[in-house]
Amino acid sequence: VLNNALIILMVIAVIYIAIINPNFLSTGSIVNIISQTAAYLPAALGIGGCIVLTGTDLSAGRIVGLTACVSASLLQSTLNMANKMWPEIGALPIPMVIGAAIGAFNGFFVAKFKLHPFIVTLGTQLIVYTLLLIYVTMGNNNGMAIANLDKSYTDFVKGEMFNIGGASVPWYVLYAVILTFVMWFIWNKTKFGKNMFALGSNEEAARVSGVNVFLTTVMVFALAGAMYGFTGFIEGARIASNTANTGFNYELDAIAACVIGGVSFVGGIGKISGIVIGVLMLRLIFIGLNMIPGMNQNFFYLIKGAIILFACALDMRKYLAKK
Repeated sequence: VLNNALIILMVIAVIYIAIINPNFLSTGSIVNIISQTAAYLPAALGIGGCIVLTGTDLSAGRIVGLTACVSASLLQSTLNMANKMWPEIGALPIPMVIGAAIGAFNGFFVAKFKLHPFIVTLGTQLIVYTLLLIYVTMGNNNGMAIANLDKSYTDFVKGEMFNIGGASVPWYVLYAVILTFVMWFIWNKTKFGKNMFALGSNEEAARVSGVNVFLTTVMVFALAGAMYGFTGFIEGARIASNTANTGFNYELDAIAACVIGGVSFVGGIGKISGIVIGVLMLRLIFIGLNMIPGMNQNFFYLIKGAIILFACALDMRKYLAKK
């Protein structure tokens, strides 16, 4: 019971919210919870690998913001050229390699110079945010929100896949499901996944067993960056009006979801299914809090911080008990 205390408390909170506001379990609310879970899930899947390596990634939110703004700027509608950031470029679907490149940059510094991921990604967070601030002032944008997106882009991301009781389920829910299965396969059925868990459990043992520590570390962070890039591509269309604040604090939600889902900061422990449950539980709580009459939204960050602290405390307790 104690090991799963956080999830039990969250379930109790969800039941309490449902009693106070029955609309919380309406069809529209459930579809909204599923949609938001799908939107936040790729970033959590990426950061989960960093945590398995006993690290973290504080640059995730800013990478999401940068890739969202780049996606939106390159996929603006050509119908109104005066408001287009790059009028000389048409609607251009490009692969989101920016996130993977920044992730590989993080992994290189962690692996090559043996720096803690906290320090490396904190520095990268500031660098990426600076690039984002510069980017949104380029072209014809002048720091304005990047909007007026091409219809093919928005339809591809948030167009209606099917309808349930009047509530629209967007296409990006399907993309998140596919991505989850891909990540599960990578983590559990590939040599890279086995090396990642071995490295997270004991770096020296992994090294003498023939694991390429440098390459594995770089690949884990590059894969994480690719997940942030995918999140940014989705968010660019989902938000539809992107600014330098897009992606702000996404890394906190992702880290919280991972620790709730059982990804351990001591390394070498974590499941994709646990991350999915963690993201879902967080969305249930935060959407539910919005539906409580008179709830002060200023307390949301306090609740999020308390969840992270409690989850990490439980994680360390389980580790010490096992040790």
